[in-house]
Amino acid sequence: MYYLLYPLVWLVSCMPFKVLYLISDFLYVLVYKVIKYRYAVIDDNLRKSFPEKTEVEIKEIIRQYYAFFCDYLVETMKLCTMSDKQMKERMEFVGVEEMVQALDQEKKQFAFIYLAHYGNWEWISSLSARVIDVNPEITGGHIYHPLRNEAFNRLFLKMRSRFKGINIPMKETLRFIMTQKRLHKKTIIGFIADQGPKWNSIHHWLDFMGRRTAVFTGTETIAKRVDALIFYTHVERVSRGHYRCIIRRMVDDVTRYPDFQITDMYFRHLEHSLHVQPAIWLWSHKRWKRTYEQYVQLVKDGVISRDGA
Repeated sequence: MYYLLYPLVWLVSCMPFKVLYLISDFLYVLVYKVIKYRYAVIDDNLRKSFPEKTEVEIKEIIRQYYAFFCDYLVETMKLCTMSDKQMKERMEFVGVEEMVQALDQEKKQFAFIYLAHYGNWEWISSLSARVIDVNPEITGGHIYHPLRNEAFNRLFLKMRSRFKGINIPMKETLRFIMTQKRLHKKTIIGFIADQGPKWNSIHHWLDFMGRRTAVFTGTETIAKRVDALIFYTHVERVSRGHYRCIIRRMVDDVTRYPDFQITDMYFRHLEHSLHVQPAIWLWSHKRWKRTYEQYVQLVKDGVISRDGA
């Protein structure tokens, strides 16, 4: 299946952006007007996240989301053949030099970057190339959750590695980091941390977009273990096919913060980003399918242990 899929995506990727966005416009009509892909999920997520917005405003964000989502699809396929020059023109990073300098000045080995499914997160994989432009001795990588479909998983791994980034499977995260530590290699790693953990992996709940939300805490836990620098990426969609990723330092010393406080800070930053440009987050994802009430009941029934607060 992969050998059928990749040539097809590659051929689409060879098309100029003008043609790709015509395809996106067609997909928009199909996905939004005809199929109404996950419309109920998107509508429910937005209404509960922005209760202060009017009906007209919610409808407009939904429309903008579908338009962005279809652009994201064709932009992701374009990864197959995008040149480094094209990527530099369309994916601007602010703060890379400062992040690399912080590693050197503070004599740290690791920098962890909190990311989200916000803006074109696939294009953000090109950050590794920008880091290497500043310092070729630094390793850049990103954590990923392997896709169930082997062909699609292989395709995405190939695209995400085009700009010198290392793909690190989620289950191999700690092993990779400790290996880098033993080898004394400076490493910058991106963590997409806005997904929801499974029941047995829940260790912390917080209020996010007006709802009690189970969150991953692994980024913070590992960061404290290796004394990593912590950064957040605020993404802006400047125009169609053009993004700006602003890398900001979150904390000065990760070891001085109580457990889960840095995780809470990340979600406050993300919440601010969602209010700035709400249409470019992955609203079609069932982010709140596991509720705190269900969690409490499962603990009472003895199905899971009570680790989450």
